[in-house]
Amino acid sequence: MFEEIKNSYEDALSLMQIVCNDESVLKETVEVARAIARCFQNGNKVLIFGNGGSCTDAMHFAEELTGRYRQHRKALPAISLSDPAHLTCVANDYGFEYVFERGISAYGKAGDFAIGLSTSGNSENIIKAINLAKDKQLITMAMLGKDGGKLKGIADHEFIIGGETSDRIQEIHMMILHIIIEGIERTLFPKLYKE
Repeated sequence: MFEEIKNSYEDALSLMQIVCNDESVLKETVEVARAIARCFQNGNKVLIFGNGGSCTDAMHFAEELTGRYRQHRKALPAISLSDPAHLTCVANDYGFEYVFERGISAYGKAGDFAIGLSTSGNSENIIKAINLAKDKQLITMAMLGKDGGKLKGIADHEFIIGGETSDRIQEIHMMILHIIIEGIERTLFPKLYKE
């Protein structure tokens, strides 16, 4: 089993190196961090959503903004559309494919930033939410995996991680989300990062 575990670490490292050496990913990360910082400066908020492990990544991203990331600074408005009562109510009354769309309908306004996470790019509830967000003039971002699936090319910003398994894709998604938070803080609170 030692070799299999070592191979898993090497697979994770290999995918991370591919992403870190992709200049388009670096540029998109900077662009997204600045766009979210502008969103906050304009009095808007972030709405983020995903299924399963991507749901917990969404929750983690939101709490890093409303709470703290590395150092103390003012709270930033971010909502993970993950409330169990909302999810089960909408799934029961309308269908699971509408759980995030209804959240966008309830909370989203023009100028907000909507982030959908789907390792396949084919999650119907993510597709519906991103489409409604675009209709409502939110800025949209999709964090995808494999070939991007049906969501490829729909959002204003996207990251497509070409991994084969959801776990590796989610690990890279979380790394990118953490680095975006750092970029937001560097933009809004440069004194936190004085060398």
